[in-house]
Amino acid sequence: MTKRSSLGVLGVYAAISVILGYLSLESPLRTPVSSLLLLFVGGLAVILAAQRYPVAAVVGALVLLPASFAAGSGAEVVLVVAALYATAASGQPRRAWSAFGLVIASSAVAALILAFRVRVGPPLLGLAPRADSDAWPLDWLSATTVAIVIALICTLVGLNVGHRRNELIALVERADQLRRERDQESHLAAARERERISREMHDVIAHSLAVMIALADGAQASVDSRPEESRRAIGRIADTGRQTLSEMRRLLTAVRNDEDALHHSTMPPGVDRLPALIEEARSAGLAIRFEQTGVLAADAVVGLTVYRIVQEALTNVLRHARGVREVRVTLAVTDDDVSILVEDLSDPAPPGTDPGRGLVGIRERAAFYDGHVETGPRPGGGWRVFAHLRMES
Repeated sequence: MTKRSSLGVLGVYAAISVILGYLSLESPLRTPVSSLLLLFVGGLAVILAAQRYPVAAVVGALVLLPASFAAGSGAEVVLVVAALYATAASGQPRRAWSAFGLVIASSAVAALILAFRVRVGPPLLGLAPRADSDAWPLDWLSATTVAIVIALICTLVGLNVGHRRNELIALVERADQLRRERDQESHLAAARERERISREMHDVIAHSLAVMIALADGAQASVDSRPEESRRAIGRIADTGRQTLSEMRRLLTAVRNDEDALHHSTMPPGVDRLPALIEEARSAGLAIRFEQTGVLAADAVVGLTVYRIVQEALTNVLRHARGVREVRVTLAVTDDDVSILVEDLSDPAPPGTDPGRGLVGIRERAAFYDGHVETGPRPGGGWRVFAHLRMES
């Protein structure tokens, strides 16, 4: 029972107690004022205890009900009705029906007392005793029936209110849970997008810088003996830088989530850009042999994945391999899978050499397609990167 409802019950109980007490005092045989005061104090205690101790309040109301009719008041009916409704509205049907049974038992005792007082006892509510005392069973049955009907109505109404209240609480909790899940999904999606963009930027910048460094080293070495070749290398450095800027502009546009990202003129690279990528690596000094079997479907995501895996593997060759004699790039496409092999024939790597952190990105891209990646040194020198992607049928 809430504080507001307790105040309402207190007001109704006080008003009815005063009215019924006055009627009882005005009868030919008065009810002692002390009995009325004791009942009123007990009712106040029940109302005050209902908010913190609901079970004790129900028991107290059931005890006060027969005592009220015995003393000549009857106002404690308000307490029983309020306690029964509050118990039923708590949303626990088993407890509500148990309280209903106790109320019926207490009401039956109170109705029996009422029947005897009306027939043979002191006056109750201004009614004088009646001579036909043999008719008390009918009076008791009538009063008990009225009590059962009232208790049943209170129980059903309380259960309905409690059920709807529990449904409302469940809906609010469900809405809060959905909101938390939505926020969590939003945070996870943002984290995945940041990771994807970070991986893209790493691939673009690492590869471009590796190519530019290789071209710059070649240009510096040939600036005196072969100036024309040195100038061509510098031009390729500028071209690589401009291409890198274009890629970075596309990525940053996606990060800002501008509307222009949907209509940006620079499309993500795909398998059709592999020849240009290999030619760029050749200009940086790598002797590359490229073979492709099968045609990849027009899927921008798969094409970008294949392109980035080849790009990162070639970047590792440029950055870490020594004495590279040849690089073999093999792409095999079927309806069910895509296989990518990049291996270099070079001098054996010194013990403990890290082949590059970009291999983590290659594994993540392959895992998206339920694939796997195999990396490691080749017999006789060099490094091998094999990635297998499974396509959905």
